[in-house]
Amino acid sequence: MARFFSRSGRSRRGRNSNSLYLAGAVIAFVVVVFLLFRGDSSAPQEAGAQEMPPDAAATEGTSEPAPTVAAEANPPSGSPEPRPQVSPERARLALPGGTVPATQAAQRTPAPVQRPPVTTRAAAGSTRDGQADAAVAEAMAMLKTHPRPIIAARDKLNATLSMSLTQAQEKAVKAEMAALSQEWLFGPAAYPGDTLCSTYTVKRGDLLQVIGRRHKVPFQILMKLNNIPRPQSLQAGKAIKVTNGPFHAKVSRTAFKLDLYLRDTYVRSFKVGLGRPGYETPTGRWRVQEGGKLERPTWTDPDTQRVYKATDPDYPLGSRWIALDGVSGAAKGRTGFAIHGTKDPEQIGAAGSRGCIRMYNGEAILVYNMLFPLYSTVEVFD
Repeated sequence: MARFFSRSGRSRRGRNSNSLYLAGAVIAFVVVVFLLFRGDSSAPQEAGAQEMPPDAAATEGTSEPAPTVAAEANPPSGSPEPRPQVSPERARLALPGGTVPATQAAQRTPAPVQRPPVTTRAAAGSTRDGQADAAVAEAMAMLKTHPRPIIAARDKLNATLSMSLTQAQEKAVKAEMAALSQEWLFGPAAYPGDTLCSTYTVKRGDLLQVIGRRHKVPFQILMKLNNIPRPQSLQAGKAIKVTNGPFHAKVSRTAFKLDLYLRDTYVRSFKVGLGRPGYETPTGRWRVQEGGKLERPTWTDPDTQRVYKATDPDYPLGSRWIALDGVSGAAKGRTGFAIHGTKDPEQIGAAGSRGCIRMYNGEAILVYNMLFPLYSTVEVFD
């Protein structure tokens, strides 16, 4: 009996020990679980992302800055969002207008409210509002049709010159218009609907000089357009092409360039030489002097008082002289200035004259044949 109770006591003590071990394990498990849940953040976090300052997030995981998109359909507003780390295989996704990180492209959603457009700096070759881009593109497209609407395209291109064009756009427009002038102006035909060139039937007793004066253009340009060798060769009953003037010029001192216009329509440009330091060509508005258009006139140098004749080997004035009278601005009331040819063509495009506007001799003849006294003006600006 004693042995029975002894074995029974030992059995009960073993069961009690096991129960204590089990209870201790349960308590330890509960404590571990409690500590784990307590250590977790109370705020929800995106899987794989880490909280970091926006600046740090923008460069996280790469040594290169994030690409800049010049214009987006839905530009981000407010403060920049942290950028999650992405795998190299999904680092970039090509989109119209630029490249953006693939994860940003995937996460971008339409804004709940309409945002004002983002103002960005104009890229090279584009305009600030895009209006001129559309007008230039439309005019260029017109010239690709058949038959080409020469006059409509010319007028469309000319209208863009008053818009905010880039230098590259202005250069392209003027080059296209100069090429078109070989057709509508210097070509033999007058296009229907053109207000700048038309057809006139010569009447008995007409003089070419009188016809030119009536249209405010020199008779020389009418001879050139109609291949008339001499004014006396004009024939009654013949239809000739006439230009409805006057022509004007605009001179840029910075660009050393003279732009020629028929009324307000650009024709073509010429490189010119201008006044040297101390003798700068005065800015302002000039008018072609009455009786001031001369061919190789005798000229007296105001500095040395030397008289030059056209036959002198060092005659400096070249082929033509177009005297100017100052009308407004710094030019007002000034005389003695002119547009003329030169014996020193290397000075075209430079500041080397005493204030006059120098041209290559052949181009000086062409401008001479277009500018009409009292009606044609020359504007000089910086």
